[in-house]
Amino acid sequence: MIAKESRTAVRQRKHLRVRAKITGTAEKPRLCVFRSNKHIEAQIIDDVKGVTLVSASSTQLKLADGGNCEGAKKVGAELAKKAVAKGIKTVAFDRNGYLYHGRVAALADAAREGGLEF
Repeated sequence: MIAKESRTAVRQRKHLRVRAKITGTAEKPRLCVFRSNKHIEAQIIDDVKGVTLVSASSTQLKLADGGNCEGAKKVGAELAKKAVAKGIKTVAFDRNGYLYHGRVAALADAAREGGLEF
C-alpha cells in the first residue's frame, strides 16, 4: 500500500516551489502569510538581509478568534498600517502554499485597502 502524503507536506512542497520564484528585496519585500486553525500571521520580509521588517498576527492583536475572515481582515489592516508607517508601499505576496481563498484572500484584500500594492 502506498502511503499518502500529509496536507502539511503537500503545502510545504508548494511553498518551496513558490519560494524558488519569489524573493523579497529592500525595494520590494515579501509579504508572507501563515494560517493555523485558530490564528493567522503575516510578515513583511527582506530576504536579502534575512530580516523581518513588519509583522502582525491575531495573537499580537489579542483577537478572541483569529481563525475567521474578520480576524484576517484586522490583521491585514494592521500590517498595512505598520508597513506604510515604515515607508513600504509595494510587496511581493507569498501565500505560503495556501489557496488564495477565504482568510488568505481576506488578509490580502485588507492589506491592499490599507495602502499596500501587490
